[in-house]
Amino acid sequence: MNTAGTGGAGTAGAEHGPGPGGAAEDRTDLPASRTEPDGSAVIRVLSYNIRSMRDDQEALARVIRACAPDLVLIQEAPRFFRWRKAVARLARAAGLVYVTGGATATGPLILSSLRAHVERTEDILLPLTPGLHRRGFATAVLRFGGARLVAASCHLSLAAAERTAQAGMLLEVLDRQTREAGVPYAVVGGDLNDRPDGRAFRRLTGGLRDAWAEAPWGGEYTSTPAEPHQRIDAVLATEGVEILGCGVPLGLAGVRHADLGAATDHLPVLAALRVPAAPPAAGRSGAPARP
Repeated sequence: MNTAGTGGAGTAGAEHGPGPGGAAEDRTDLPASRTEPDGSAVIRVLSYNIRSMRDDQEALARVIRACAPDLVLIQEAPRFFRWRKAVARLARAAGLVYVTGGATATGPLILSSLRAHVERTEDILLPLTPGLHRRGFATAVLRFGGARLVAASCHLSLAAAERTAQAGMLLEVLDRQTREAGVPYAVVGGDLNDRPDGRAFRRLTGGLRDAWAEAPWGGEYTSTPAEPHQRIDAVLATEGVEILGCGVPLGLAGVRHADLGAATDHLPVLAALRVPAAPPAAGRSGAPARP
């Protein structure tokens, strides 16, 4: 299990306030996926560290299915012997399809529903620090109806200095990809191995918006399932993406506490986002700020 560096856990928004275990009091469901008449899209994005599928795979698939995601940004996907078969098995069990990542990104992986049209993918390997695990990003440009966005899954280092540097690299990658794709919108799901007041987390939120901080829903803390006490996993988005709600899907229909504990050593983060169909007005780009 990965744990955070120094720093305290973030707090729920004042409108809801944290309940036991960091759970927000608002138990209303997240909006369902849909395409709006103007071409904008409401999508459900799930970020989940699945610990290489070493735990209860049936429980893992049940949790993912119950969240009804359009996009799943996975960390610690299988990446060794026959990893493609393991990923295909998970995608099939969860009713999703493989987009990119896995061993080719050293763990980060993207799955999607059939609603997504995949325009391009890119797996990025980060510089190797001797003695540490090599990290990478899984990224894709996707279209939902008339809405287009860049999606990325990341799993940052356990070492504080490397983790902060990787946060800056992720912002640079998103800046390049949004410019190349001609799309100002992006979403990131990640195991950041850092808490909201840590340097890496703060570096990311200097260019991206923390979905839980803006629209808390469900639970806050993601580690550990048996004793949630810290938030080290997050969904982040660029300006222009409307955040409708975000948090650990505690109390969501079909998500059982037993399955959350059996599936892996992290709790998932589920967000509902509205992605506009058209870019913002001139001079108001939603691309992430450069670090």
